[in-house]
Amino acid sequence: MSESDFDPVTIGVISVSDRASSGVYEDKGIPALKDWLGRALKNPIRWHERLVPDEQELISAALRELADAAGCSLVLTTGGTGPAPRDVTPEATLAVADKTMPGFGEQMRQISLAFVPTAILSRQVAVIRGRALIINLPGQPKAIAETLQGLPERGVHGIFAAVPYCVDLIGGPYLETDDTVCKAFRPKNAIRPPNRA
Repeated sequence: MSESDFDPVTIGVISVSDRASSGVYEDKGIPALKDWLGRALKNPIRWHERLVPDEQELISAALRELADAAGCSLVLTTGGTGPAPRDVTPEATLAVADKTMPGFGEQMRQISLAFVPTAILSRQVAVIRGRALIINLPGQPKAIAETLQGLPERGVHGIFAAVPYCVDLIGGPYLETDDTVCKAFRPKNAIRPPNRA
């Protein structure tokens, strides 16, 4: 099958960092998100990237723009989810939510707890705004991949396995994954046959 056999998808990626947004150091969050998603999804992807400082209203504005104006079906953020005073990504995300999806945050912390006890300090959330699923991810590239992919060797599911079906349910495109990176889970009645071009 060629890439044209799959629904195109518009994805927003936001890196939240005072220092990266002001050019103090190079952002590693957006490249990590694009690398993993580019390998995991078979769909052609149209990217929208934003690098914003740790300012709640600026983060909320970027989320609203990507969900409402850019038409993103999926928006992933990285950074700003800890307990420090400048960490306001969860607040900015909840401020634009139509619905909250608490299971994503619970599973992300569960995955990270396999590595560090400080995972309980993470405040990542996931929400739905219109037809967009918005998920806060960790700030480190290694943690981003582990959170999305899971720990197959330990039998721990990554969060991305549930993302395609969630996007189906909110009216987005049919996301197809490369099973060697991440096997999406859908109920049998929600699975499309492979050769439908």
